[in-house]
Amino acid sequence: MSIKLPPIITIDGPTASGKGTIARIISKKLGWLLLDSGSIYRALAFAVIESNISVNDFESINKLARNLEISLREGEIYIDSLIVSEKIRTEEISRIASILATDHNVRQTLLKKQRSFLSYPGLVADGRDMGTVVFPYASLKIFLTADISIRAQRRYNQLINKGNIVNIMSIMDNISERDERDARRLHSPLVPALDAHVVDSSVLDIKQTLGIILDLYKYKFGPSYN
Repeated sequence: MSIKLPPIITIDGPTASGKGTIARIISKKLGWLLLDSGSIYRALAFAVIESNISVNDFESINKLARNLEISLREGEIYIDSLIVSEKIRTEEISRIASILATDHNVRQTLLKKQRSFLSYPGLVADGRDMGTVVFPYASLKIFLTADISIRAQRRYNQLINKGNIVNIMSIMDNISERDERDARRLHSPLVPALDAHVVDSSVLDIKQTLGIILDLYKYKFGPSYN
């Protein structure tokens, strides 16, 4: 007898496509759990730096990943009992997280952690391989993208609003580099799932993007949601 799993919505896409913001809003609206998978890789990147491990020492990194207690509670990201939500939202942490994500063993270790978040009443998971690898059986898959110049401007605004001093051309270079690394990596490359709905938000605001995805949700699950 097959086990009935909780419903899952996956939202994949490149850096600064808005998938994190959209995923948070949808999870709150539906009353479902939220998995920000990128925060797990960033938390590992933070732990790697704090442990003075070389970014190229994947044997030590994978050992650290296996023993690392990462949790997402009430919108905060924890390593053990330490809240690291703000500490991991830097360009350097994002860069290192992207490098760590190229290693197959690290991905396999974090895969188990990501799947452990699946629970009722449902899960909204955002990342880069949520619909292709982590939850290929998801009920609804979204691939959210946008033009790189738009994504760079969004990330610039986000960092400026948090008081960071940043250069938009540097941000665009970092996003371009990460796009290429994510798309070309051997394991779990950044590609839309075959059954994903591709949504380009280049000329859409959050409300319009949210409307499109909620319409897809209602078509898939029915008209009622919180």
